Amino acid sequence: MTQEEKLKIEEKAVELLRTVYDPEIPVDIYSLGLIYRIEVDDEAVLHVDMTMTAPNCPMADFLMEDTRIKLESIAGIKAVELKLVFEPEWTKDMMSEEAKLDLGFL
Repeated sequence: MTQEEKLKIEEKAVELLRTVYDPEIPVDIYSLGLIYRIEVDDEAVLHVDMTMTAPNCPMADFLMEDTRIKLESIAGIKAVELKLVFEPEWTKDMMSEEAKLDLGFL
């Protein structure tokens, strides 16, 4: 897999991650800063590390499944490895400026 192909898949992943919303927060998970890593390896496996706003997030299962389903729809990948991580701990500083504005933090 070429570097260009990997970049296109990573861009498509970001596009799809911008369509995943926590039902309790009107901002997508990418803009919230919940995505820590997006990487495609040479075997066409998409690796994504994500977190939650809190370790005991009641929507974690829903968000993980919605994320997995959308990412698995990307043409050209063989698999998705989605990992839930809690380090570094998520803070409001990780949100995009647009997300902060939408949520009234600016």
